[in-house]
Amino acid sequence: MKRKLAAMIVILMLLLQITPSVSHADELTGLTLEKELRELVSMGIIKGFSDGKIYPKADVSRGDFAAFLARTMKLSAEVPEFTDVNPSSAIASEIGAIQKSGIMKGTLDGRFMPTKLMTREEMAVTAARAIAYIGISVDAQEIVLTDESIFASAEGVNAAKIVFAAGIMNGTKVDPTRTIITFDPAGLSKRDQVAAVLSRFLAFRAKHELPELEPEEPSVPEKPTPPVAAPDKFQLAIVENKAMKLLDKKYDTYAEAVKAFTTSPIAEGIYQGKELLRIKSGMAFAQGPLGNATVIYSSPTFATQLTYIEAGREMGILEYAENYVKVQVGDTVGYVKHNQIDFVPVSISESKDYYIGNSAGELLHYTYNYLTHAYGAYSIGPVPEFMKIGTRYYSRDGVHFLDGSGKAVGTHHPYFQFQSIRSKTEYTAEELDAFILQIVAEKESTGLPKYAGATLNSKIIGLGSYIKEMEEYYRVNGLFILSAAMHESDFGMSKNAFEKNNLFGIRVFDSTPEAGEKYATPERSIEAFVLEYANKNYGIPGRPYAKGAVPGNKTVGFNVHYASDPTWGAKISGHMWRTDKALGSRDFNRYRLARTNVKSSLNVRTEPVVTPETVLFTYAERDLGRSGESGYPVAIVEQQKGADGYIWYKIFADSVTHDKSGQHIEFGWIRGDFVTDLNTK
Repeated sequence: MKRKLAAMIVILMLLLQITPSVSHADELTGLTLEKELRELVSMGIIKGFSDGKIYPKADVSRGDFAAFLARTMKLSAEVPEFTDVNPSSAIASEIGAIQKSGIMKGTLDGRFMPTKLMTREEMAVTAARAIAYIGISVDAQEIVLTDESIFASAEGVNAAKIVFAAGIMNGTKVDPTRTIITFDPAGLSKRDQVAAVLSRFLAFRAKHELPELEPEEPSVPEKPTPPVAAPDKFQLAIVENKAMKLLDKKYDTYAEAVKAFTTSPIAEGIYQGKELLRIKSGMAFAQGPLGNATVIYSSPTFATQLTYIEAGREMGILEYAENYVKVQVGDTVGYVKHNQIDFVPVSISESKDYYIGNSAGELLHYTYNYLTHAYGAYSIGPVPEFMKIGTRYYSRDGVHFLDGSGKAVGTHHPYFQFQSIRSKTEYTAEELDAFILQIVAEKESTGLPKYAGATLNSKIIGLGSYIKEMEEYYRVNGLFILSAAMHESDFGMSKNAFEKNNLFGIRVFDSTPEAGEKYATPERSIEAFVLEYANKNYGIPGRPYAKGAVPGNKTVGFNVHYASDPTWGAKISGHMWRTDKALGSRDFNRYRLARTNVKSSLNVRTEPVVTPETVLFTYAERDLGRSGESGYPVAIVEQQKGADGYIWYKIFADSVTHDKSGQHIEFGWIRGDFVTDLNTK
């Protein structure tokens, strides 16, 4: 029996020796895309699963594709900052590399969704960004997509045309002229098909004789050195190789240069010295350098400041002149000095701010910085009804929206951005504290070093009771206080929060981010924000910075003067909306919002009666903005018909005043014909 068993073992060993092992080549043999897949496997770009097999017909996830592309482009390993990517996973560093490059992005709540299957549209967008990243432009103007209407985004449409024209991705149907294609944007690609895409990308790069890609080094792309014209002359400039180049002829006067510029078929700009004075088509932005804000003035004399905007951020161009540029920031029209504004012709860059609704019904705002050449993004609140999900829209003030052709499509006032800070949140101190613990735990779970120990160390933990006390005693909405603290202190984990208990960026400027007021405790910081800002110069009518007691934008509310970021008010609104949503949505759309509609000063009264004794406070006269619709925001509590026959509205009083018994006068009355409802849907 023992001899039989031994013989069987010998036979089995011999069989194992002569039976060929399953190799990658075996499962690849005969594939239509065998050559491309073998190439990528041999280069180590596509690797096998834990059992050693390639599985060429397996679907490809976002995480897989990020890893494949990072290897293809030889990007440096980076730690990912996504909440759903484990830093210790096998492909984490490659996802981090792709994240840092900006070629692939995540959701606004910090997720990458690495297991989500990659659609053809997403792959086209990613490949097109990779082409742009290596500095190659592709002419795809003649390409027509038969299924353009089913793409999720305008970027996807443009990307599909680019990758087809570049020969990197094909359509599912292509006409004989190779100009009309059906792309199938929602379709999924297998691993062998992705290998073909990456192989073609490598061939495309080699064809353009680009040098071997090196690991990414600068986090801020270097800006081309601008030309310098004669300081006492004017010269025209053209765009050549994505940069401005001066023409030889010089003009003695600005008027002569403008005349030549407007008739020239090739001129893209006018220079005097190192300043670009105007362009034919493109965007304007705060010139910088980073840390230096651009001031917007009320007139070309530059005597009175209207607002200011951080370096690199967009401005609308309304008028060019030799000594100034007339611009729009928010809904504000003002004047900027030439040494504080710069331009980028559309032939150099088409990047710009845009709004888009996602499949979850959230309104997202993508903002572009022209100095860092990077997009940022945040969610504001629910997408308005007039917007189509996945379609890009544009707005100077975050209120009046245009489509891609420049046609007005609707007006939308995000609720929390224009809700009075004098209202009270429905949430208790205990509920606010519970949410704070939840949000800092979520931040800590991301694994990012900056949030390490957040559940123990965050400076916003346990502040619910004090926030509610400040709301009660000083009439500043608790949800607004908490949201401003979360935004300015990075959820209580910023350097200023740790070292100075400064939760609100108080006296922290773009040029000196390390500066800022120091407080004994976080509570003292809240006290300063409420008493020295909300209830002093920003929220009290008639005070220097009072443009309405709401977060607002660069025309109304705190944002006009509190922060250089033109989207500060919208970001605070986003924090308020997300917090409210997490706690049960008891604050959202609770009040009817409206705005004043007159330029002249306007009295708010203690009762719906016009007498000298009933004046509670007075709104100062104001410019209603370019739209004519940027009055002071108000929140209506009720209405009634007055003895004078007019409808009167009871509103939250912006002022902080007391009656004879020492009680807050929480409400005032305003005549109905002086206000117009806001569209908050």
